[in-house]
Amino acid sequence: MSDTTVLYRIVLQVDDLDRAEQFYGKLLGDPGRRIPRASRHYIDCGQVILALVDVTGGNTTGVKPRPLPDYVYFAVSDLEGFHARAAELKCLSDEDVHGSSAGEIVKRPWGELSFYANDPWGNGLCFADENTLFTGK
Repeated sequence: MSDTTVLYRIVLQVDDLDRAEQFYGKLLGDPGRRIPRASRHYIDCGQVILALVDVTGGNTTGVKPRPLPDYVYFAVSDLEGFHARAAELKCLSDEDVHGSSAGEIVKRPWGELSFYANDPWGNGLCFADENTLFTGK
């Protein structure tokens, strides 16, 4: 038995699972799979599951989804393709990252070629070319 820790799932809260399935299915190019009776939709992202969870449970009053406090980072082989889909979904970030447009494909000061987007629930997303990832090593 190993003491290695493995991240296997990250949860994003939503309030409309069908809309989340459509948004992420198009953006990530993978329709994923609905988890019956669980108000969840899973999309495999390598070894990590992106779990879209409807926190309202179908009740439109009261509970609201809370976005994560920081970005979710995706390593991709076709950065331009992901950027085109994000542009089509009109979700590219209009913020600034170290003096450059976050929504544009730019080589960042730490060496990553990347762009930033936001999902309809306020979660920040970053897509980086898999050949330029900064891992701190």
